[in-house]
Amino acid sequence: MKNILLKSLVVFIVMSLLNVQFCEWSIGATNLPGGSVGMLPILILIFCLIIIVVGLITVIIFKRNYTSLLKIAILFESLYLLLLVLMRANPFSYFLDKTDENFLNVMLYVNSIIIFLIMYIFNKIYSKMVYGNSDKL
Repeated sequence: MKNILLKSLVVFIVMSLLNVQFCEWSIGATNLPGGSVGMLPILILIFCLIIIVVGLITVIIFKRNYTSLLKIAILFESLYLLLLVLMRANPFSYFLDKTDENFLNVMLYVNSIIIFLIMYIFNKIYSKMVYGNSDKL
């Protein structure tokens, strides 16, 4: 993918959909009723759409700095974690008060880290395919 805008859009959409799906799986792991947190994946999807818009504007402005999948994934991850902080999803509250709501907050952060690791591994595989066995990774 030579076009940086297309590449960044694909990375943003994949990471957004993975965040929504992992959030859905995290809700399934808790004992919370559907009415209590059932709309959380839609809220995460709305936040991810905001991140896509802000991320694409950032990539357009700083086009020369975002040349790899990993840099684009780091941009998405930092914006996503910033929105989680603004959403007041405190991951450390679970260790003080062990409720399902606080567990879900922890899982939002853990899911985010797992998705970033998936993108990191994909970047390594993609770089090996494009550049061969060189040490330019």
